Amino acid sequence: MKSFFENQIWPLRHKLYRLAYLWVKDRDLAKDILQTVFEKALAKEEVLAQVQNPTGWMVRALKNESLHQVKLQRRNSGLEGIELAYPPAEDEVPDPRAEWVLRFVRSLPEKQREIFHLREMEGLTYTEIADYLEVPVEQVKVNLHRARKTLRDFLNQIQHGK
Repeated sequence: MKSFFENQIWPLRHKLYRLAYLWVKDRDLAKDILQTVFEKALAKEEVLAQVQNPTGWMVRALKNESLHQVKLQRRNSGLEGIELAYPPAEDEVPDPRAEWVLRFVRSLPEKQREIFHLREMEGLTYTEIADYLEVPVEQVKVNLHRARKTLRDFLNQIQHGK
């Protein structure tokens, strides 16, 4: 019989990795962060099994660890910030249209970028996003609306060659 971790947490690994990469833009660091969060989850497996939303707990733990690592990197490297990006598949030939959209997404303000990614790429509901980011559902809706409107404007400019 599989453990709670194997049934509920391990299947989230790809989604969690993409989120970690979104926040830190470094494959190795994202893997390290995910490993750290999995270790914490495994150590607290009994407690985590009682949590109403274990996926939300994992995303919050992942975000906290990612922020901690970004702060450590800033302190150690003196960088002003880390630009977020999406990990392309290693064997995938990028579609030029997809590159335009990814470039657009990278240009969004951080909160809009996170919410857009969680909704459009991960398929989460407004409530799940609000829980993960610890913000009101209305803030999720407003930021997603702004990101989509900006995307429409961006695509119109490209289509009309402006």
